[in-house]
Amino acid sequence: CLWCYTNNTCIDYPVRSILPPSSLCSLSNAQWGVCWINVEALIIAIAVVAGLILVSIAICCCYCCYCRRRSRRSDEEEERLARKREERRLQSLQRKHERKLKHDEIRKKYGLLQDSDNPYSRFENE
Repeated sequence: CLWCYTNNTCIDYPVRSILPPSSLCSLSNAQWGVCWINVEALIIAIAVVAGLILVSIAICCCYCCYCRRRSRRSDEEEERLARKREERRLQSLQRKHERKLKHDEIRKKYGLLQDSDNPYSRFENE
């Protein structure tokens, strides 16, 4: 039912068109269904609700893309940190080996290092 306030008549709603043509009744004067729903207000309300739904979907999509990009970035950063950690560990082992060689040289110089070629030493009886 389409109620028109200009001529106070109830007309069957023209189902072939989504909006009633202005020749029947203008949108501001047309009431739909139960005579208290203004067609113009109904169109505006539906447009606002549809707009809010579209905006919320767009925000959700952008947020999900941002999270995915951020997680990729954190994975790359984690890999980079792991590589740096491994490089530091290798450098530390290399420095440790160099220190050991220096200490062995000093021990050998002062006779504190047992001969590694001959691990068995003779006992000297006094």
